Amino acid sequence: MKNFLKNFVRDESGASAAEYALILAIVGTGIALAAVGLGNAISGAMASASTCITAKTC
Repeated sequence: MKNFLKNFVRDESGASAAEYALILAIVGTGIALAAVGLGNAISGAMASASTCITAKTC
């Protein structure tokens, strides 16, 4: 039983899965933030274009 616990503590095979999950979470968050920023930029550009069209002044 003592050897089993020692081997269990030293086993690092699950560590790589946790590291990949952390990397995926960080990359996913970055993509989500970029998508929100891009959406806001597009929305602002469309509002500006709409103002130019309706007011006929830019």
